[in-house]
Amino acid sequence: MRAFVFPGQGAQTIGMGRALAEAVPAARAVFEEVDEALGESLSALIWEGETEALTLTRNAQPALMATSIAAMRALEAGGVTVADADFVAGHSLGEYSALCAAGALSLADTARLLRIRGEAMQAAVPVGVGAMAALLGLDFAAAREVAAEAAEGEVCTAANDNDPAQVVVSGHRGAVERAVAIARARGAKRALMLPVSAPFHSPLMAPAAAAMAEALAQVVLRAPAVPVVANVRASAVSDPDTIRALLVEQVTGSVRWRESVLWMESQGVTGIWEIGAGKTLSGMVRRIAPAIACRTVGTPEEAAAAIESRNT
Repeated sequence: MRAFVFPGQGAQTIGMGRALAEAVPAARAVFEEVDEALGESLSALIWEGETEALTLTRNAQPALMATSIAAMRALEAGGVTVADADFVAGHSLGEYSALCAAGALSLADTARLLRIRGEAMQAAVPVGVGAMAALLGLDFAAAREVAAEAAEGEVCTAANDNDPAQVVVSGHRGAVERAVAIARARGAKRALMLPVSAPFHSPLMAPAAAAMAEALAQVVLRAPAVPVVANVRASAVSDPDTIRALLVEQVTGSVRWRESVLWMESQGVTGIWEIGAGKTLSGMVRRIAPAIACRTVGTPEEAAAAIESRNT
């Protein structure tokens, strides 16, 4: 069994997806459609812009999705479709890419939703009030204890359970800074503040969740062609109303990536293809479930190799 997974924020790089667009007309069409949906040339920013501008949440989210779907179109041009996967999943915004790849959301709606999501998440908390930090060398239970101790009446929560030794905490800046100090004292290999401008996946994102509830209510969301492993549930869902509700919950809820990968392995998944920019998720999967074979699909060469592997 195989799963297709889609990366989240942090994987973005200037130039991503350009080779795909130049090599595969269907991939170029993805960027053109996203540009049209947003009313601006996001592709120019992705391929020729400044890293600082691409890193802005409002840009990074639709840009990463566009790159993932362009890679998916490159696979489709070679005869590999989403039906060749048993599950799809994505890390945070990558869940939207997964839903688009599986036909649950149109490409234009996905781009607009991610623009709204990025702007709403950035606007939910004034810059400087919130923060996130990565705790390396602590498991999820230990990180939750650190976050609880650091809170001291403020918000501090374990936001991303990425792999057995990497958990991200999120909340008020002071509380997150205290969590870093506590984690170091408890033997974390590393504990470092992350270069993000908002406390994603924490209760402080409640205004953004409300904005997404309103936005999601206005789009058509179909049953995906293959089940989607939801971040906040760490198991597969296919019902459109359930997916809609979980996407809202995801804004403030934890990204249960480690559990999601283990759940897929428990269902018989032996291969995972990371579709889009970078190799971040493949690294996580190898630390979570070493027996699962990983493949990245982010360039024309990688797409061709993936198509060949499927046909042999």
